[in-house]
Amino acid sequence: MTRFRLPFLTIAALAVTLAAPAASANDAPQGGQAQAALPKPTALRIGDLLSGELNALKTRARGKAGPVYQLVSDPRRLPAPSGLCNLENGPETFQIVPADEAQASQLKSHRGKQVALKVGSVACASEPGQISEAVVTKWSLVK
Repeated sequence: MTRFRLPFLTIAALAVTLAAPAASANDAPQGGQAQAALPKPTALRIGDLLSGELNALKTRARGKAGPVYQLVSDPRRLPAPSGLCNLENGPETFQIVPADEAQASQLKSHRGKQVALKVGSVACASEPGQISEAVVTKWSLVK
């Protein structure tokens, strides 16, 4: 009796193992459906508010050592010609560049907190020292 049970159990285990990947492959969205599932990013225009958590990072870009600030936000579509920065859903991380020491000290006091910035100039990251997907070069802090 055990002689017939062993091959039956082996075949049953093999059938279950082969059926599991086929079932999960059928559950996965297909090409066009995957694109439709992504939320459409809202447009970010000059003068709009960009809000999120402000992080401070250290880097040595262009031979200068100093703090670099990064804002993590919802995906946003940038003004033309930047668009989505070659991303599927728009940039989510924005490098905030202080213009002078006053702006740098303003950001330093808000590290790790939720902030809102009024955007004056934004573009896709294009240089090796830029650690975010997009760079905001002109901005003002909204309280």
